[in-house]
Amino acid sequence: MNRSEYLASPTKRLAPLAAAVLCALSAQSAVAQEVADKEDNLDDVEVIAIVGKTTNTVITPQELEKYQANDLADVFRLVPSVSVGGSLGIAQKVYIRGLEDTLLNVTVDGAPQTSTLFHHMGRVSIDPELLREVEVQAGAGEATAGAGAVGGAIRFKTKGVDDLLDSSESFGGQLKGNYFSNDGYKGSATLYGRLGDDWGVLGSYVYSDRNNMKDGSGVEINGTGGEQKLGYFKLGGDITDSQSITFSYESRKEEGEFSQRPNWPALEGATLYPIELTRDTFVANYLFELNDAVNLDLSAYHTEAKVVQDVYDRWGKYQGKVTTYGFDLRNQSYVSNHTITYGVEYRKDEVHSKPLVDGGGDGAKEEGSVMAFYAQDHWQINRDLLLSFGLRYDKYDLEQITYDAKTDSDGFSPNIGVQYQISDNWRFNAGYAQAMRGKEVGDAFTVEAGYSSLDPNLKAEEVDNTEVAITYEDDSWQVTATGYKSDIDNVIQDQIGQGTYYENVGTLETKGFEVRAVYWYEDLRVMANYSNNDAEINGHTVEGYEHIGLANARGDTWGLNFKYTLTDDIEFGWNFTYVHDLNNIEVLHRAVDIGWIDRTYTIDKDGYQVHDVYAQWTPLSNDSLKVNLAVQNLFDEDYRDHSSVGDYSSIPDWGIVAGLKEAGRDIRASISYQF
Repeated sequence: MNRSEYLASPTKRLAPLAAAVLCALSAQSAVAQEVADKEDNLDDVEVIAIVGKTTNTVITPQELEKYQANDLADVFRLVPSVSVGGSLGIAQKVYIRGLEDTLLNVTVDGAPQTSTLFHHMGRVSIDPELLREVEVQAGAGEATAGAGAVGGAIRFKTKGVDDLLDSSESFGGQLKGNYFSNDGYKGSATLYGRLGDDWGVLGSYVYSDRNNMKDGSGVEINGTGGEQKLGYFKLGGDITDSQSITFSYESRKEEGEFSQRPNWPALEGATLYPIELTRDTFVANYLFELNDAVNLDLSAYHTEAKVVQDVYDRWGKYQGKVTTYGFDLRNQSYVSNHTITYGVEYRKDEVHSKPLVDGGGDGAKEEGSVMAFYAQDHWQINRDLLLSFGLRYDKYDLEQITYDAKTDSDGFSPNIGVQYQISDNWRFNAGYAQAMRGKEVGDAFTVEAGYSSLDPNLKAEEVDNTEVAITYEDDSWQVTATGYKSDIDNVIQDQIGQGTYYENVGTLETKGFEVRAVYWYEDLRVMANYSNNDAEINGHTVEGYEHIGLANARGDTWGLNFKYTLTDDIEFGWNFTYVHDLNNIEVLHRAVDIGWIDRTYTIDKDGYQVHDVYAQWTPLSNDSLKVNLAVQNLFDEDYRDHSSVGDYSSIPDWGIVAGLKEAGRDIRASISYQF
């Protein structure tokens, strides 16, 4: 059996305006800064701000360190609108309000993370050790959000020398070691220094090695071990008093033996296959701040991501590769009480998949590009009223070179939002945004499926996003309630059962509300949140198997987080997450439509509750030495995250379809020394 037949067969393949935005960028930035200021009373450090929505969360780099964040799930643990499915790093997928990261604009230092190497793997990867700031915009937003941001945007920003050295220091470094009882270790070394008065350089190496983890019942999860290596280099400095430039390079490699579909569990006795995943990214950033009219910001990038899987007992080694390069040039001008941002961006994606065996052929190729022009104005009408409005134009082109198929689309995306300060304590936000996205390059592993093609009448995706919010703040409290509704029309998907064939499959609707409250009292901080989200496509609840690459359903989620500073040297924290049952999800509509089965079935997603705790001790007066103890999943909950694929094992002939279970109790210890 060849690879194309395997992928095509069911049992074998198994087969709108910136309220969100204005809320997201004006109100939210303001709220974020106020929250950050209060946080600084407890932690005098830089802040990782999660912005782009009224349910704003602020996480400090120290908090990532305290819980010993090791993957994407750890990074977004305290953000109610963001969830991560898949307990295995190589398979993790990020969701904003139920929408998969394929519908988001995801960047690392301005370099987009595009396409999908293999739809059974995640496409977003970042090491928490490097993070300086993370911005999350939920829902379609402002014109500056970037191409393809129909569901929102995530922007990762990494640290530089100025984030690690005081102005009086010229050289430093950090050594860190982590041990995980479930199951492995991690080490990192970072050196940084100044080259004269105006330039700085940073280099970092991170290595981790993990064995198979165990779930909450103590059962080993086969195919979850792996080795990760990361090298990172950044050079930056001032060219003149008004100009600066930064160059960064990241090389990432992960390898191990996994299930043929890494986001599904390897059944007992199942064969594991070697997978090697690599990513190399080069980014250049240039800033020119001349006067109120000229504040240029240019980002240029080149990324090559590649996966090689050796299914040695079927078709042998196979490679999927995505190369992305482009730029984003924007200028910001301050005119009276207007802050205007405008610019142009261009991105080119190239996908190439091919067998790495003798006589395997040249595989298949796709190329896609997007050119965009945009402008956004923040108009401070008076002390209490801020209006945001903008427009972007996107033009998409795609060519399936191997199969001689083409498609193109273009369109405008307007947005408008308002922020009104009702009183000293109350703020109201509302907004509406539209966004469009044409067909982008596809899944690298299935672009060569023997008959890859496009619907000749394919339309661009179009989204309408509406959001309203109310915020209360005083010296001790910050409470925000947000309601939203988003409709994505002409959703593009490669549905199961027809090789690789992209077509419009209907309307994806998400709606819900979020509530977040933060309370400060002396050395105590308490944060509580609640998130409700309904996601449906053509009236059916979405699920991560049938709607892979689009969305996944999740039960109502509660969060409660405490942080208490006992002394200047000792701090404790506790985080609690409770997810409600989500039952009677009707699935396999597509399988019925194409005649694989004669009726749909239902699956349940069981609820769960997870406790995480930490203690941090800084024994030296200069905080150069830190000792951390954290316990993830303290009470050994046995569960499958709702953002993973549901459990189809009770359905005849679909028994292998399920998401990985999450790790059971994991005791994490770390020690770091900074000099």
